[in-house]
Amino acid sequence: MLEIASQLSEDEKYVQAAKYYKNILQIEHDNIGIINDYGVTLQNLGRYNHALAMYDRVLNLEPKNMNALINKGSVLHTLGKYFEAISYYDIVLNIDKNNPIVLAYKGLCIGETGNISLAIKYFKKALSIDNQCELAEISFKTAKCIIKSQ
Repeated sequence: MLEIASQLSEDEKYVQAAKYYKNILQIEHDNIGIINDYGVTLQNLGRYNHALAMYDRVLNLEPKNMNALINKGSVLHTLGKYFEAISYYDIVLNIDKNNPIVLAYKGLCIGETGNISLAIKYFKKALSIDNQCELAEISFKTAKCIIKSQ
């Protein structure tokens, strides 16, 4: 059943995937990977509060689970809760200070709060670690254009 759920998610058939994950969790209710994958599926469906509940469930079982921390930050960012999202990205960066994608995510949140100059620093740092980080590259260019237009 897990293979089917994963394939459905990969095929962006999130409604069907969510049903499979829900059924799997009735049997394997403490499987961190499945709980996290179910959260991602719910997030992709726009069911953000349910996704947050899944990420919290993972974090209750494993407080420093990087995937759940990043995913929870992502949902909070989507909901416009930028400072809360940043706090989760900071937890990840305390564990792995050289995580380019999380540096870029944090930069995006900072940019959303209006501090474009600081956001640029995070994009630059992400690119110094991984010059192929598309999110950081695109965000850096966009932020520079915003600064120029001000």
